[in-house]
Amino acid sequence: MTRIEQPSRRTVLAAAVAAAAAGAASPAAAATGRVAPDRADAPSKAPAALVENRSWTSHADWRSGTAEGTRAVPGARPGLVIAKPAGRVDYTDPHTGTTAAWEYARWTSPVHRSAVPATEVIASWNARTPAGTWLQVELTGTYSDGTAAPWYVMGRWASGDQDIKRTSVDDQSDGRSTVWTDTFSIDDASTGLRLVSYRLRLTLYRKPGTKGTPTVWRLGAMASDVPDRFTVPASTPGRAGELAVPRYSQEVHAGQYPEYDNGGEAWCSPTSSQMIIEYWGRRPTAEDLAWIAPEYADPQVCHAARFTYDHQYRGCGNWPFNAAYASTYKDLQGVVTRLGSLTDLETLIAAGIPAITSQSFLKTELTGAGYGTSGHLMTVIGFTADGDVIANDPASPDNAAVRHVYKRREFEEIWLRTKRYNASGKVVSGTGGVCYLYFPAKPSAAQKRALRAVGVR
Repeated sequence: MTRIEQPSRRTVLAAAVAAAAAGAASPAAAATGRVAPDRADAPSKAPAALVENRSWTSHADWRSGTAEGTRAVPGARPGLVIAKPAGRVDYTDPHTGTTAAWEYARWTSPVHRSAVPATEVIASWNARTPAGTWLQVELTGTYSDGTAAPWYVMGRWASGDQDIKRTSVDDQSDGRSTVWTDTFSIDDASTGLRLVSYRLRLTLYRKPGTKGTPTVWRLGAMASDVPDRFTVPASTPGRAGELAVPRYSQEVHAGQYPEYDNGGEAWCSPTSSQMIIEYWGRRPTAEDLAWIAPEYADPQVCHAARFTYDHQYRGCGNWPFNAAYASTYKDLQGVVTRLGSLTDLETLIAAGIPAITSQSFLKTELTGAGYGTSGHLMTVIGFTADGDVIANDPASPDNAAVRHVYKRREFEEIWLRTKRYNASGKVVSGTGGVCYLYFPAKPSAAQKRALRAVGVR
């Protein structure tokens, strides 16, 4: 579970919700003024009026942007790589104090005019970063009043942690919007201000004079305008079924490697990620796990915690970092999105796709959980004949206790609402249906249909 005392995107976004109820590494400077609309691509079809996903994955997609030293690579899994560096920059790692020179190349997406004028945008990416390489993702956009947001850093990321420390960037705001860890957010949605279009910028880095390069297969964002709501409409139970997803407890790892978010007690996100990665038949190698004490059970969970850890957030719960971690395994994709109902989850489960959901609740709001939390990830693996939710809940005392059946209506509320009351009676935020989806690079026809049905392509 998320540490309750930790200032986080959830804590700060809660303040914005309550109000409504009542230095980049890239050498480019922040944009100002208006963004020209004539380069905007067509909005993709949204499954609902509240959420839209747009991703760049095809060879045509990578060729559609503005390249500065990058090259689109065709093939079974098209990607983007460094062709010839566009320049060199010094980067001082804020977590080590080390300054090093890096060559870089950059790709900027076309303007995407979202079908959903957004109060929040979350970017996600899938990539490989060999030793001596890393990448940065940025976002800018146009507000509904025609003015431009600055370029915001949405993440500095490497699959390893030897070259740079994987990190989000704090203190990014123009007084109208702010980036909270991994989430772009309009500061006061009650004014009607929205982000109506956006661009993503991808900067690839490598050590000078080397030939290495990151390879990026997927880059995208989820734009949403989820209304303030304490309750959500009840859905009608659909198809029952349960997927055979491995069960791992975060509590087994309590006290292990406290440098990664205080040890296993806070590892709900990487523990959930590892469950689904292994459901798809992927695992870290023995060499990958060699750094872990041999007496620790389920060392792959420790590995997931280390390689999802955000050194600025000081936690393993950075949503895009978890999706990116999943994509480091052969032929897996990962995205962060929002779903609109448990019906969406039933559609995915029926196609063999489990989901990691983010929710917050009081102890009294989820029967059988036995705890309350300001933010927690668990893995939805199925539905009973009565429509109740079958979840692998990592906040369980051991692996055997991980499988839970939670009441449909209770789960629906704690996952989909955007407002709630905490134990002190204060209005705080809910996640509004946030989830991670991990699935094969080449989904089956049924999986493609299910993903399209929930707005992911």
